[in-house]
Amino acid sequence: MTTLLALSIAIMAGLLVSRFIKLVHMPNVTAFLIGGLLIGPSVLGILSQEMTDSLSIITEAALGFIAYSIGAEFKLSYLKRIGTKPVVITICEGLGAVLVVDIVLIILSLCGVPGFDLPMCITLGAIASATAPAATLMVIRQYKAKGPVCEMLLPVVAMDDALGLMAYAISISVAQAMVSGAPMTVVNMALIPLGEIVGSLVIGTVIGFVLSLCMSFFHSRGNKLALTIAAIFLALGLCDLWGLSNLLCIMMIGAVMTNVCKTANVVIEQTDRFTPPLFLLFFVISGAQLNLSVLPTVGLVGVCYVLFRVVGKWLGAMLGSRIVHAHPNVQKYLGFTLIPQAGVAIGLATMTLTKLPQYGRQIQAIILAGTLIYELTGPVITKIALTKAGEIVKD
Repeated sequence: MTTLLALSIAIMAGLLVSRFIKLVHMPNVTAFLIGGLLIGPSVLGILSQEMTDSLSIITEAALGFIAYSIGAEFKLSYLKRIGTKPVVITICEGLGAVLVVDIVLIILSLCGVPGFDLPMCITLGAIASATAPAATLMVIRQYKAKGPVCEMLLPVVAMDDALGLMAYAISISVAQAMVSGAPMTVVNMALIPLGEIVGSLVIGTVIGFVLSLCMSFFHSRGNKLALTIAAIFLALGLCDLWGLSNLLCIMMIGAVMTNVCKTANVVIEQTDRFTPPLFLLFFVISGAQLNLSVLPTVGLVGVCYVLFRVVGKWLGAMLGSRIVHAHPNVQKYLGFTLIPQAGVAIGLATMTLTKLPQYGRQIQAIILAGTLIYELTGPVITKIALTKAGEIVKD
């Protein structure tokens, strides 16, 4: 099968399943994952494992645009307006998920429970921070929900994934050091990951400023989009070459663009129109890469991850809300609206295939299975929480 034929089948599979998924009011990302799973080697076998692996350039490009869209949310004027409350809550709920998942999995690892290898546990803990806002925002729009919880939710989910990227950059470096057998020194555990983060942010800042400057020389929307694509591909290539975090780098490009470039709104709007087919392919390919035969071997790890990530999010959101003296309903219910997990988490799991190949398939299987569970249950739990908070009014 040729690559172009495989891409065509992947797009059609995602679109077809999305028609059926809409009948039960589930998010499109769930449909795309299921569509990929159906045509992948684990079910129908229309796309072979070799073919899905050969489409890695699609997933890498999609990850770049996901990071760019995250960075574009960080407009300084908006951050000044919302104040420090969402920042504190984001740090608490993000790190809460990381710490709770890490502590539980590491304890089970040290107790000698089979399947709980320490490098895998540390990596899963970092991925636990990421949240997918799409399903939650869909509930808010569908029921026209309004109130303190909704107002706090929007800025928190905008900043959440950035924290997740930083946590992953540190954790994956520690996990790689464990696998390689390198001594666990301060340099390996702190300085090298910190250098990777700083280097990625510096390169992203430079590319972002250059891209903003170049935008003044090109006026058509098509040329501005082409420049943006070139900058994202440049960042992906340089980070792969120099061993830096491409997601953090590209996130910084988006942040610089949205604050420096005068035509940033036009560029971001044009980019948003370009990316839907790319994101569709990313999720379908991710679903196709899910190896169902791996699931029984990681069952207990997966159950612990799914359960304790929710516990960490809820505890962290409640603690952060209390620290900043947020509205009582925010303290009670915000954590329940942060359950869904999709794009960034799947992207980080996909990156693990190359950064930590010994555990890549297991981690990817856990995250994809968790995504299906979260995307199915998250919107329902969000609706219940917002109803109890009095922000969804029944007719």
